[in-house]
Amino acid sequence: MDTGTIIALALYFVLMLGIGIYAYRQATSNLSEYMLGGRKLGPAMTALSAGASDMSGWLLMGLPGALYLLGLSQIWIAVGLVLGAWCNYLLVAPRLRVYTEVANDAITLPDFFEHRFHDKTRQLRLISALIIVVFFTLYTASGVVAGGKLFESVFQLDYHWGLALTAGVVILYTLLGGFLAVSMTDFVQGIIMFLALVIVPMVTIDMVGGPTAMLDTVQTLNPNHLDIFTGTSVIGIISLMAWGLGYFGQPHIIVRFMAIRSIADFPVARRIGMSWMIISLLGAVATGFAGIAYVHSTQATLKDPETIFILLSQVLFHPFITGFLLAALLAAVMSTISSQLLVTSSALTQDFYKTFLHQEASDRTQVLVGRLSVLLVAVVAIVIALDRTSSILALVANAWAGFGAAFGPVVLLSLYWSRMTQQGALAGMLVGAGTVLLWIYGPWPLNDWLYAMVPGFIAASVAIVLVSRFTAVPDANVQQQFDTMLSQLKTTAKG
Repeated sequence: MDTGTIIALALYFVLMLGIGIYAYRQATSNLSEYMLGGRKLGPAMTALSAGASDMSGWLLMGLPGALYLLGLSQIWIAVGLVLGAWCNYLLVAPRLRVYTEVANDAITLPDFFEHRFHDKTRQLRLISALIIVVFFTLYTASGVVAGGKLFESVFQLDYHWGLALTAGVVILYTLLGGFLAVSMTDFVQGIIMFLALVIVPMVTIDMVGGPTAMLDTVQTLNPNHLDIFTGTSVIGIISLMAWGLGYFGQPHIIVRFMAIRSIADFPVARRIGMSWMIISLLGAVATGFAGIAYVHSTQATLKDPETIFILLSQVLFHPFITGFLLAALLAAVMSTISSQLLVTSSALTQDFYKTFLHQEASDRTQVLVGRLSVLLVAVVAIVIALDRTSSILALVANAWAGFGAAFGPVVLLSLYWSRMTQQGALAGMLVGAGTVLLWIYGPWPLNDWLYAMVPGFIAASVAIVLVSRFTAVPDANVQQQFDTMLSQLKTTAKG
């Protein structure tokens, strides 16, 4: 590897660790600061940290590779994600931010569920925390696998050393600085990813003769590549767009909404976040098509379509810029891993340790347990990732569907329907998660026919409504808390 590339990557790692040290000094004195940054995030950091932790390596490798191989028909998943993210900002973000503060300053999703429904049995906290720990440990493992394979394919480093390096840096800055470190590094990583997805397609398109020449080449090689409906069906389009439903139930994304300093900042955060997302997705699409034209015109060797971004970064740029662009790939992987580690750590600390083992634990003790939880989850994820044949895409798709179906309907209805009951919420979680698992792993797997998110989300929603209707009306305290939340939202809107 060229010296310039190594220097650029080394600077990136130093920057990430530096942010972790800074955050350690700024916001880790108590659990609220360690897990939510003291609810002080500005709109830009909220938006970019949510985007970076969401997209992962799929944005720089998966989507360009899919467009390169199969054409424009693969864009439906991007359309679904854009619509889902936009609805998440409008429907969930402001209400969840207010309600989590009203609901006894809840700092985790299980914490919110318990206080929202005044659940004295603690069943909601236990079940939701278990779902988070299990799914996110597997989700984190998929990110570590991606990091190991990235180092192996790009830097010719042994896969296991790649695992260790990726996980080691993420563990250090997450363990040190908590939520503030994760959000700050995600902010920087979001900027790096954005710039990479603007620079690479622009330079490549210029190299192949401009946008018209690029599209003409793609059209000549395969006319169906520019047809948005080629190889799709109504069910196929629904399955791809259904990924957008998952946003309502992703703990590592909606926790950003809980941490923003004020709901008045959400309009700005939404504009920044959606602009970042749309431009980045367009850049990924352009990278795939520009890659087709470049490989055809230069007869370059491309063994794996998902590495088209890597190929273009290596052959078209100065080694130092190549290092920066490859850092964007690492940023995509690391931003998601760190977010998942922290959310899982918060579930283990707040929802297991403090709730069931040591209710009087001091903030200092809880922060220490939070750090140990980060380390524990990371070690388990690394052990799972030692199997190099682990399927990254399958783990991500299944975990996304599981979270979306188990938590999405519960979060939405809990913020909009005062008649929803504790039993309804519990039924929604169990039915949503169970439907997804049965759809994927049952005796007749149906995931290839229709994405599990769709039946899981529908079944969970129906279960919540039916069970809530047939169980006791929520008590006065629950209703008063709901009314207080609505009152604060209306006051802020008028202001």
